[in-house]
Amino acid sequence: MAVVRDLNQMLAQLRPQRHPGRYVFTTVTGPPPAGVRPVMTFTEDEGLTLIIGQDEADAAGLAYDTVTEWITLTVHSALDGTGLTAAVSGTLAEAGISANMVAAACHDHLFVPAGTASEAVRLLEDLARRHR
Repeated sequence: MAVVRDLNQMLAQLRPQRHPGRYVFTTVTGPPPAGVRPVMTFTEDEGLTLIIGQDEADAAGLAYDTVTEWITLTVHSALDGTGLTAAVSGTLAEAGISANMVAAACHDHLFVPAGTASEAVRLLEDLARRHR
């Protein structure tokens, strides 16, 4: 898959994919507990932030504030591409949906409040159609 840098092409190729389950953000001050398989980790001054399934967090007794759903934008967006995050988060913000965006090497990922993923996918599919 070719890396896409042009904003209009990135938007046209969004193709949001919803992942099953519910996910939470939590922080630990050491390695992740046994049985926890993070979908993302990030080291911060406060500790190791984990994005994990809600069921794993509950089983491990980890605290969290917000329950989210995970959407992947399947376009292979360039890490140095400009405007994708703003366009996606702006579209969702207009509908009152918050989005925690995570960029990985191949794709961008959104974590939206539980119960809003279907509407978020619909809005992002509409955004992509407008750019095709």
